[in-house]
Amino acid sequence: MWEHQSLFRVSAQLFAEGVFNLLDRNLRPEVFLLGLASAREADEPEGVVLEPQSVRYRPLDFADIKDRAAALEADAGPRDVVYHLHPNDHDRYEKQRWYELVCQATESTLRELTAARQENRRSFCSVPVNLQGYLVTVVLQVATDCYESYYAIPKSGGPRPANLLHATVLEFLHDCTRALREADTADNEQPALDRDYNEVLRSAGRRLMLRAAPAGTQGLYDACNGVAALRHEGSEGVGTLLVARRQHPAIVPVLTLETPVTLRDHRSIRKLLELSEDATALVSDASHVFGLGQLVPETDPRYEPLVTVNFTHHYSWEMSHAGHVLMRVVSNTPRLPQGRVAADNFGRTVRRVFPSLDSDSVDYLWDLTASASTQPTGTILVFSTGAAQEAQRLSRQSFRVAPRIITPTVLRLVTNIDGAVFIEPTGVCHSIGAILDGLATEKGDSSRGSRFNSALRYVNSSQYPCLAVVVSEDGWIDLLPAQ
Repeated sequence: MWEHQSLFRVSAQLFAEGVFNLLDRNLRPEVFLLGLASAREADEPEGVVLEPQSVRYRPLDFADIKDRAAALEADAGPRDVVYHLHPNDHDRYEKQRWYELVCQATESTLRELTAARQENRRSFCSVPVNLQGYLVTVVLQVATDCYESYYAIPKSGGPRPANLLHATVLEFLHDCTRALREADTADNEQPALDRDYNEVLRSAGRRLMLRAAPAGTQGLYDACNGVAALRHEGSEGVGTLLVARRQHPAIVPVLTLETPVTLRDHRSIRKLLELSEDATALVSDASHVFGLGQLVPETDPRYEPLVTVNFTHHYSWEMSHAGHVLMRVVSNTPRLPQGRVAADNFGRTVRRVFPSLDSDSVDYLWDLTASASTQPTGTILVFSTGAAQEAQRLSRQSFRVAPRIITPTVLRLVTNIDGAVFIEPTGVCHSIGAILDGLATEKGDSSRGSRFNSALRYVNSSQYPCLAVVVSEDGWIDLLPAQ
């Protein structure tokens, strides 16, 4: 399609891994390019091009994309837009409309292919870009079971994100489309996609909050960060904010301000948060706070699940919907709600790292992990087949213990000190308080603490199959399997 298509695809793959591994390493993102030649029939040589050619699909699988897009156009009915008078505007709209239909047809084709082959892959496509005679689409695939394990806001059709993961997918594809448009003019010695990974997640958080704001009001995400950064008379900002349009029938007013307070006035909002308590929360339309209110019970016919912002600690807040946490934001960095590790997610990860482990052992490791997740000061568990050898190697920077099956009760005691706990997959403990070592890795995250990064360095350098469970003080829990 073009000279540097392989470089672009590799850059997009690394970019996807860097972004989505910060959310959940079990997503296993995969990126490939699909090109449809504008001047060739699909059954002609190079009429359909895949990059890389070694991808598990064939060009023939996508031979009817244009026919499908044309059928979608015929089924779409009358135009839902008022045309501008200038012909260039007509052409621009028709071209964009056609590209969007090609995108829909490609996603539909991939859904059928993955279903027929029973692949555990969920596919997303960028809007095509016309590049040197080809309509080039970036295809992103992630693990379906992992993607669907996170709560999504119902009825979120089209480009409206359903959760943080969906918003990140949209942001990633938007960046890919922008980079494709610059492919002809960009300096090919530079990475095609070099945006900071955490900045992508922050943009995804803004995109998600924009969906929650009535009438698409901008600025809710940044306002929440500004409020969470402040203290009131030395205390942390803890309180609740309900996001809804004014006079929402599902909210019972408790107190109404004569003059609503703009959300840009972070200090006033932080002070008003002191009024929220239990079921009573500040009520905002994402532009102003106009009082206190309570959400009616679920049994009430007026009930409607609303977006809630819970300020939990200094620099920390959560976005929830219908009681489900959609994202946690700490120091202006959003993450998926992994405050408690899900048992099925943990089980999948353990079986991938230790395939010969029986179900009882997996359940026991889960009990240990659940116990560690209650540690308020944070800790690290390292499940490793080489736990005994590593305890010996790190004996100068750990406390070796006589090998014994460690119980959840004992684990709560030994995690009161700093350092990692080395445990065999069978549950036998060999060392506590270990200071982990390892080589620096490009997968490190400067926005996370030393506990996370030291565990990441260790698992990426380990010569034994291992899984590190990192419990951070801010409530995040990460599963870091050796790759």
